[in-house]
Amino acid sequence: MWLNAIRYGIPVALFAAGIVLLIVNPWDDGFHAWSLFTGAGIAVLLLNLLHRMGVDGDRDRDREERARRYFDEHGHWPDQRPRSS
Repeated sequence: MWLNAIRYGIPVALFAAGIVLLIVNPWDDGFHAWSLFTGAGIAVLLLNLLHRMGVDGDRDRDREERARRYFDEHGHWPDQRPRSS
């Protein structure tokens, strides 16, 4: 629960801060602040996404390594039936 609050809460808080600053001062400074806070929120969100993709890649490699070890021990892949000799 806390991880998701941090993962998605920080980008939402940054975006909300930008909206508030845009409403308070809709001219130059408010627009610049809104664009900076929105960009920061998108950057944090994308960094979280890239991190999740990297972690999922590690899981795929671990699963493949376990399947290869199984193949080395048994002579067939885990999802195949053994050959009858």
